[in-house]
Amino acid sequence: MIKLNARELRSYQSSAVSHQTIKRNEIYIILDNVLDAYNIGSIFRLADAVAAKKIYLCGQTETPPNHRIKKASINTTEWVTWSYRESAVEAIKELRQQFANRLPTTDYRKAEDGRRKTESIQVIAIEQSTKSVQYNTFDYKLPICLVVGHETHGVSKEVLKMADGIVEIPMFGVNKSLNVMVSLGIVLYKVVSKIKQLD
Repeated sequence: MIKLNARELRSYQSSAVSHQTIKRNEIYIILDNVLDAYNIGSIFRLADAVAAKKIYLCGQTETPPNHRIKKASINTTEWVTWSYRESAVEAIKELRQQFANRLPTTDYRKAEDGRRKTESIQVIAIEQSTKSVQYNTFDYKLPICLVVGHETHGVSKEVLKMADGIVEIPMFGVNKSLNVMVSLGIVLYKVVSKIKQLD
């Protein structure tokens, strides 16, 4: 584990070699109209922390280069893979198509109907909903895509309909919701803890 003081943290630069050799987890993150640049930058930091494969910035979500994103990300925008899509729906369709064409990395058996078995991606929205379950009761599987939404309006209805599951963080105080980046961080580390148990 690297221990850095505040000044070192702000000036820390990853070498091209170090970030290219990191084993990336099959975790994808979709930002569905997340507007706050500091949230976006912090999500880049989270993606780096869990070695996520890619971030999709969608709709009205601001993209790098952006001073506030860069500052909040502490330069992780330089080595976390990302791309922009017009909508989160488009990003989900793209990911599902990508995995529909890919053989599983660990299971090359054929499906019961004789066709080759392909891999699928689990799409999970982090949102308060009548259809949501508590985040710590959900059965997360890799590859996985976590979707977070607009700070006020949340994940779009179209995306909620497409999701394989909707999870939320229970609230016990007066406030009814958590910051989008905090919610994502809680769920991401639940996913990572499950990965580590399977290793």
